[in-house]
Amino acid sequence: MANVISDETIEYVGILAKLELSEEEKEAAKKDMGSMLDYIDKLNELDTSGVEPMSHVFPVHNVFREDKVTNGDNSKDMLENAPERKDNAYKVPMTVE
Repeated sequence: MANVISDETIEYVGILAKLELSEEEKEAAKKDMGSMLDYIDKLNELDTSGVEPMSHVFPVHNVFREDKVTNGDNSKDMLENAPERKDNAYKVPMTVE
């Protein structure tokens, strides 16, 4: 394990994450963080010079569709249920003076 995490680093990360860690939890976190950094170092050994950067593992295509009205204008039907109406709209009590 080449990456050794200091006690100060664990304390700082705990403060940032708003965690209160016991001594056992701090030791486990130091070991886990060291393992993660070792794995990152191992990944950095790979030759990625011919690999293009990508934002997604799978190809992402434009998923937008044209916005089409399928149910028409039902405003008159909706206003049928309104307790009060004014100028083809719902009339509601004033809440702000």
